Amino acid sequence: MHVIVTTETDSFTVEVSEELELENFKVLCEVESGIASADIIVVYNGRRLTDDKKSLKEYGVKDGELMMVLSASSFMRRAAERMMQTQRSSAEPQSVNQIDFGAIQVPGSSSGRTSNAQTGPRSSVSPSNAASLQGGQDVCRSQNGGDGTCDGGGGEPDDLGLGESAGGDHFAKVLREQQEARRDRERQRIRLISADPFDMEAQKMIAEEIQQENINANMEAAMEFNPESFGTVHMLYINCFVNGHPVKAFIDSGAQTTIMSQSCAERCNIMRLVDTRWAGIAKGVGTQKIIGRVHMGQIQIEGDFLASSFSILEEQPMDMLLGLDMLKRHQMSIDLKENQLIIGTTNTKTRFLNESELPECARLTPPGAMTEEDILRQSERKARMDEDEALAKALADSAQETSNKSLKNDVNSKPHRTEPRWR
Repeated sequence: MHVIVTTETDSFTVEVSEELELENFKVLCEVESGIASADIIVVYNGRRLTDDKKSLKEYGVKDGELMMVLSASSFMRRAAERMMQTQRSSAEPQSVNQIDFGAIQVPGSSSGRTSNAQTGPRSSVSPSNAASLQGGQDVCRSQNGGDGTCDGGGGEPDDLGLGESAGGDHFAKVLREQQEARRDRERQRIRLISADPFDMEAQKMIAEEIQQENINANMEAAMEFNPESFGTVHMLYINCFVNGHPVKAFIDSGAQTTIMSQSCAERCNIMRLVDTRWAGIAKGVGTQKIIGRVHMGQIQIEGDFLASSFSILEEQPMDMLLGLDMLKRHQMSIDLKENQLIIGTTNTKTRFLNESELPECARLTPPGAMTEEDILRQSERKARMDEDEALAKALADSAQETSNKSLKNDVNSKPHRTEPRWR
């Protein structure tokens, strides 16, 4: 959503999430307005927002609404000015009616909403107390028990929550990096527009920018009209038995031959039948070593017993792969509508396995996989270790350099004895 933010000297629009916490919103305003987040006071709908851990949604902020951002020092100064104005109005009769700006609507704000600075509660201090107050700081100390904070005139003590957490620092750092990258792209675009149109380098950069815009437009169209293309699907596996041992077989119509891993062949007790004269290299997406071939073995699918040959691979993550030779020989059909494999020669049907039934090497989220939080925590730990190592190295180099300088000074300070020359 878009929120209109006004300061004492400027106004701007920011795009934020309604789940954004107030402390992060202050950091965002710091980047745009230049006011330190620890010194920011946020006013919305005539009241000051104080709980930094609450989100904008919890405060009731909606799209297109107005929020005021003030610094604590200016807030104190305004309180002091209102105090002095109250004193003067009580001492002298008011001859000229003041203009009420409360009915002025700010463009872009919701209908019927007035300026937040004018609709807020006003402070009132008796003349007897005002006589002993000196300046805006004394006013705020008097109202808040000497803590130096100002509550906007409501007379109720309040915690400004001006402390900035480490999360806010990280948020500000990432935001500055993104804005700097955006400014760099804008400067590059302006340079391209003002460059010589016959410059080959400028033409190349313009072509790259047009190509990137086309790619972004294509991706946006895919996300809107074909979002399922960004998902992933698990592969097709079936349950079978090889030589009486259960095996999860991968159905691959793009593989030329049926293959089996060495570990699966040992588990199924068919390594004794491997013909090493058929050893070689299997090439596909990568290359793997073929130990040999089992010329005939028995595969049981449901109630059917089928004969098949196997090429034994040395390093293969999946146990067995049913290739095109086996599929064509038994006229098998892959029915994705019914999620099953149909053996045409016997009209036997067997279902494809669900993702929870797949072997670990084929799952989209294998057990024990690191979550995003684990990866982030590991990267932060590694960054701290690298920083510590760099600091230790810098200290060691500095100590070594200091030692070398002191040794050199000691050598230079020693008197040199000159031997007399004899003719």
